[in-house]
Amino acid sequence: MRLEPVVAALPFGFADLRAEARADGHRMLDTLAVDWASGRTRFNRPGERLLAAYVGDELAGIGGLTQEAAVPDALRVRRFYVRIGYRRHGVGRAIATELLKQPKAAIVTCNAAAGSEAFWEALGFAPDRREGRTHLLTR
Repeated sequence: MRLEPVVAALPFGFADLRAEARADGHRMLDTLAVDWASGRTRFNRPGERLLAAYVGDELAGIGGLTQEAAVPDALRVRRFYVRIGYRRHGVGRAIATELLKQPKAAIVTCNAAAGSEAFWEALGFAPDRREGRTHLLTR
């Protein structure tokens, strides 16, 4: 598996990943596509980044960090999705671990999809259902 920063364009294989997410009942990659195309969210402000995870030539997952508008000086995990066939194989953990390495924000929030709560809690996030989030990581 390799992780690649997403900078100039959404990654190769994104359309297939997006279609799978939609079929799985998740719309976060639709939002990513729209926000990217409009320039609204490009993960290029201080502390932000978007990572693509590839297994061989297949896009296995994606996830990013943005500035958290609801909490000053915090970051938020956004647009995090791992293909069904790659779940529980370390792809999500690799993306999340790399995202959380830099920068060292004191607070990181996320809105965990139903069924993923244990994943985020294993990474140190605590349940915190406020201001549109489900979990909070303080360091």
